[in-house]
Amino acid sequence: MRRLLLLFAILAVGCMEWDYGLEEDFNFEASERGLFICNEGNFQYGNATLSYYNPDTRTIENEVFYRANAMKLGDVAQSMTIYDNRGWIVVNNSHVIFAIDLDTFREVGRITGLTSPRYIHFISDEKAYVTQIWDNRIFIVNPKRYEITGYIDVPRMTMEQGSTEQMVQKGKYLYVNCWSYQNRILKIDTETDTIVAELEVGIQPTSLAMDCNGKLWTVTDGGYDGSPYGYERPALYRIDPETMTIEAMFEFKRGDAPSEVQLNGLGDTIYWINDDIWAMDVTATNVPVRPFLDSRGTIYYGLTVDPVNEDVYIADAIDYTQPGKVYRYTKQGELVDEFYVGIIPGAFCWK
Repeated sequence: MRRLLLLFAILAVGCMEWDYGLEEDFNFEASERGLFICNEGNFQYGNATLSYYNPDTRTIENEVFYRANAMKLGDVAQSMTIYDNRGWIVVNNSHVIFAIDLDTFREVGRITGLTSPRYIHFISDEKAYVTQIWDNRIFIVNPKRYEITGYIDVPRMTMEQGSTEQMVQKGKYLYVNCWSYQNRILKIDTETDTIVAELEVGIQPTSLAMDCNGKLWTVTDGGYDGSPYGYERPALYRIDPETMTIEAMFEFKRGDAPSEVQLNGLGDTIYWINDDIWAMDVTATNVPVRPFLDSRGTIYYGLTVDPVNEDVYIADAIDYTQPGKVYRYTKQGELVDEFYVGIIPGAFCWK
């Protein structure tokens, strides 16, 4: 469901008019360790928001970007990454990436001129990659100057069919999954900014992660009934990034919609959403018979695992119109906390 919503969401690409408000005396003091939640908001409503949760005190602060900057975040908050003591918030349909101070949440810079950004990954202090949906290029940016400096062209991809998504790095090589109407994992040499290898998997790999053994994991959604690109059983893949070969494939039922591959802090347990929340050891030879957590008939939309204590956080979109909810569980599946955030919470970022 999430992926279909995003497909419709980016059909119309418009210019964002920033909604400025009144300055608030925002003296909230960010904790040393915390969790940012990107709330996508509804497409073309410009109601994306940023929330911040302190796991030690179990307190949530909502609308922190607006409260700190007297300005709305924009249209569809896709993801967030922390680098160089700054939080980089990718706002998809506003074509912008905001950089904020991690203690005050105030904007310190922004990258504009992007097509429809999805994720940002930092190669160095002066180079980062930004993936896009429906653009055959990965943008190269200089985060020091907040400027676009170049592009990596991705073959066999068009504005109508193609997107580059999540990125993980091992040594000098970066790995990228291509999702929308695609079936590829790319291997990029970050020294030359060139694609040096590709691997075909199933239809539409939705996410990417690297475990403690240096193996890549992705999960495919299999497309949808009537898709011009095809419709098949989705699957979870374990990949050797050195040889770019598939080591293991775990198939699901046709019509399932697995997504959000995540790892715990040790990198030895993998989690994903497939209606319910599932978990297994990265060396397992079969997927579990029973889920880690039952969906309870709601819409699980985002997932993360605390890298310190392995608590599992699940974003619940509820009905895509009212403020969503986040549930926090121990690694044993015991409920610790639950709290409301913004509309359509989707992405998490640990400070």
